[in-house]
Amino acid sequence: MQGLDHTYLQQFSEAERDLSAAAEMAQSSRQDRLSLDISQAQGILELYRRRYSDAAAAFRTALTMARQQNRPSSELNALGNLGNAAMWEEHYDEAIDWFKLALEKSQSLREADTEARTLGNIGWNYLVVGDFESAEDILKKAEKASIKASLPGDQVKWLNALSDVYFQQHRYDIAGPTSEEALRLARKVADNRDITNCLNSASEIALVTGHADVAGKYNQEALGIEQAGLDQFGIASSTIIAGRIAGEKKQFPEAAAAFRKILADPSTETALRWEAQASLAGVRAAQGKTALAEHEFSGSISTISKAWEQIKKEEFRLSFLSSAIRFYDAYVNFLIAQERPIDALKIADRSRAQTLEHGLSSSTNGKSRGMAAFRPQEIARRLNATLLFYWLGQQRSYLWAITPAKVSLFPLPGSAEVGSTVKAYLGSFTDPRDPLEAGNQDGKKLYATLIQPAEKLIPKNSRVIVLPDGNLNSLNFETLIVPGPKPHYWIEDVTLLTGNSLALLDKTLSTAPPEGANLFLMGDALQASPDFPALPQAGKEVGLVENYFPQDKRTVFTRAQATPSRFLSGKPEEFSYVHFATHGTASTMRPLESAVILSPEGDSYKLYARDIVRHPLHAYLVTISACNGAGLRTYAGEGLVGLAWAFLHAGAHYVIAGLWEVSNASTPQLMDKLYKGLNSGQDPATALRNAKLTLLHSSGNYRRPFYWAPFQLYAGS
Repeated sequence: MQGLDHTYLQQFSEAERDLSAAAEMAQSSRQDRLSLDISQAQGILELYRRRYSDAAAAFRTALTMARQQNRPSSELNALGNLGNAAMWEEHYDEAIDWFKLALEKSQSLREADTEARTLGNIGWNYLVVGDFESAEDILKKAEKASIKASLPGDQVKWLNALSDVYFQQHRYDIAGPTSEEALRLARKVADNRDITNCLNSASEIALVTGHADVAGKYNQEALGIEQAGLDQFGIASSTIIAGRIAGEKKQFPEAAAAFRKILADPSTETALRWEAQASLAGVRAAQGKTALAEHEFSGSISTISKAWEQIKKEEFRLSFLSSAIRFYDAYVNFLIAQERPIDALKIADRSRAQTLEHGLSSSTNGKSRGMAAFRPQEIARRLNATLLFYWLGQQRSYLWAITPAKVSLFPLPGSAEVGSTVKAYLGSFTDPRDPLEAGNQDGKKLYATLIQPAEKLIPKNSRVIVLPDGNLNSLNFETLIVPGPKPHYWIEDVTLLTGNSLALLDKTLSTAPPEGANLFLMGDALQASPDFPALPQAGKEVGLVENYFPQDKRTVFTRAQATPSRFLSGKPEEFSYVHFATHGTASTMRPLESAVILSPEGDSYKLYARDIVRHPLHAYLVTISACNGAGLRTYAGEGLVGLAWAFLHAGAHYVIAGLWEVSNASTPQLMDKLYKGLNSGQDPATALRNAKLTLLHSSGNYRRPFYWAPFQLYAGS
């Protein structure tokens, strides 16, 4: 107990002395129960000393002993501590796994205090990997559980972490009050470590919201606590904030010294290291030392990439860039300020579709990340298309228009302005009136903002590949309203498809539909649940699509045979075309839980995205004729993640999927026209456009974007 007290007081030499003496005494008297407790205590000491591998070894020993001695409470402690060791070693996905085991154990033992702490730790790890939605949900539960368990110190931690979630999402109106409440409680609890953490959060929020003097006041208090030796854990964060405040005041030597101090410490956490590198780069740029600035920016991006590679679970790879994308943004802005738009484009593309490309490379034993040489114009020439690459930054956004002849850069408004217009325009699609006929101003504004700057570079009736960013992933650019004497939707002027990254487009083959194509078709499923009743027009769609393939070239599963296991065992990898005519569901919290809804077999009726990515495909085209097939959740760099992303990951060359709920009435007609075009030799982009134009040019309700525009074509590799 003395050793633990010294540990918590951060008096490590004294702690080691006491724990070593205790271990000798327990061993000489063969006190196995005490040896277990001593292993736990030794692990805690190593955690505080940041010797994480040694800590994990001690906790694994304790876990084994606890199970051998049938001591469930000690087993719970060991599980939680193994989570702590993994967390501080920056193995966040492994930490979440340990903490989830600890959560189950704490709930079975009805250990309310441990349950509250474990929830908080899970939430904190979700925050670090950029899964802000999950982090917010779980941290709120952790705070309530801490209040119920009378753990005010833990309540401070989870409130402060919540303020960081809001900060990362730019929800400063909520982040500020949450941070101030956490600081008020921390002062009441009087734990120096929590006080400095809260002061650092409050400093950062004040700095970003333009209150540098307030940030300086908080920062000086935090540094004072740390310099007095009362806390050793927040020093790196406080030092970085001090450097940023000095940079705001143009005190560049002081700022640079602060960042160099962090980078010189080998124990600095990785996230703080890349922030220090990027911040030092900003100082060097402000000093006009561009070569040094670029060196630091490059180092920051490399550090982020290495941290991303350490993450094993795909769901955490997806969200990782959410908290790091701003450092790519800073590098992009720096290069554009240096009048190096091609280099800026290259860095922007490095952030795109990393998880998707990694998955494709893993399945083909190929190398990931990028082109042998960065030649975007060559991609445009080979694909016979104009490429529109968008980058939405908080302050500044950009459009690169890439043609075979040149690369042109155009400035755009910040992401908030663009995003609000996109949201408003998408909302108009469910109105009774056609947006074009109503003269919708949002549709016109988006065209003027996103397309008009590059309009002269895009020939009429040519092919355009859009590489969207942020909220633009939810927008079908075909629906933008072209102004003029005869306003019209942009689909009248171009053939459009969507790309994920230039690196993947570089590997995309521009080919016509394969000869002797065969079809794998699932649809017209039985009712799976009251939420997913049978679709009355699905049978009609199945009949229309299968008629374009000879009987010996099609495999069709309908009604009771249209089950998830039939897909997984039906060798879909041997087919050119894969088509689903059924319900679909998209998950916001867990995009890889998005699913195609098929006929029930026992309790199962969902073909999950997580199962699709594990089943390699070679299909020329996968069509998901279902609601929200493109997904609902957009990740920084990765775009929309859902069923379409999963099929691209599995190896599909092209995927057609819905951006919103699709109409059961109009979809069979659209799909009939699509396959008619494919059957005549048209490529998917041309066939899909012509099918949509058939609806657009009709006289009924189907002319509205709600009916023809949800389906979007995505290019794979």
